[in-house]
Amino acid sequence: MDRIERFADVVVRAGVNIQPGQGVILRTDTAHLEIARAVVSAAYAAGAAWVEPLWSDGPMRRAAVDHSDLETLTASRGWALQRIREWSEQGIALIALLGDPDPHLLDGADPVKAAAFPAEETALLREMVLGRLRWTAVGAPNPGWAAQVFGEPDVERLWEAVATAMRLDSDDPVAAWRARAATLAERAAALDALELSSIRYAGGGTDLTVGLIPGCRWTGGGLIGDDGIPYMPNIPTEEVFTSPDRRTAEGVLQVTKPLVLNGRLVLGLRLELSAGRITAVSAESGADAVAAQLETDEGARYLGEVSLVDRDSRIAKAGIVFHNTLFDENAACHVAWGASFPFAVPGARELPPAEREALGLNTSAVHTDVVIGGAGITVTGTGPKGTVEIIRDDAWVL
Repeated sequence: MDRIERFADVVVRAGVNIQPGQGVILRTDTAHLEIARAVVSAAYAAGAAWVEPLWSDGPMRRAAVDHSDLETLTASRGWALQRIREWSEQGIALIALLGDPDPHLLDGADPVKAAAFPAEETALLREMVLGRLRWTAVGAPNPGWAAQVFGEPDVERLWEAVATAMRLDSDDPVAAWRARAATLAERAAALDALELSSIRYAGGGTDLTVGLIPGCRWTGGGLIGDDGIPYMPNIPTEEVFTSPDRRTAEGVLQVTKPLVLNGRLVLGLRLELSAGRITAVSAESGADAVAAQLETDEGARYLGEVSLVDRDSRIAKAGIVFHNTLFDENAACHVAWGASFPFAVPGARELPPAEREALGLNTSAVHTDVVIGGAGITVTGTGPKGTVEIIRDDAWVL
């Protein structure tokens, strides 16, 4: 297999784990055409009944932002909602190819319109993929992404870094990912056994304490779909994570990696939180893009995820900033504002939003991960056994 074929094989077999006779939706940008073709071919080789690509395109998105009004950009479309419901009913697999071909696409655009999207459609899709559909999201190299990382469109160099992060250099990348998934699952089980009530991140300008929901479960390595088939929602993945009690975060977090948000590059982001709510935002650049997203809905200002990643991560070892959240969030500890994962609390997935919120889970149409870890970060957890070190100076010690 060549490199792109190995990439596609990992996506299809280790990621979404396509089963014979299954339908597949591929969400991808026009910049990913060659890779998209390989993924479609691998999906059919794995037995997919059909594969439907849904294309996006940066300049077309910019045209919509420039020329549509806010009401149009946020309006839900009945046909789109019905399509998502039918995906769920049919048990399709969903693949998303990421890798922003133009991180500066929306520079100069109205930040409110740039952050706009059909919230009802997004919320329904999020509900479907959080356990009801098998899905995976993977970064696809392209010249624009390479230029953001290296200052020049050196796609070959980006491919080398992505191949390392995705374990494409292994004799059997799919087997390598399954072994890594098992290690992360063991870490999640060790955290569950501690019955933690809170965790604290300290270092690198961050001092943040976040309470956890009683009985919450940590997840690492992958999920099990409603059909009983294991899959990996993100490749690469190096994290263990859960959803916190949205009402409890206190302190300050300093983001240690760049964030590309709605076509804007955000650098040096710093957030203050009180009683769970993000109360202040500052950044070297892009603060207005963050502020606009935090106004999406009430839940956007509260945390929906806390995650633990140590320096053993393949992405951390690559030693570069990928300028891609999927990769950079797996280089170091991170948190996310916005939607919680209902599966983090046993039984919560079957509850209506109001009852989930009563437990402490968060409801929002957005979910944005930001990296707060790296060299010097220490994470401790508090529970029935007192305070326990989990990560010390970016190394897993639990």
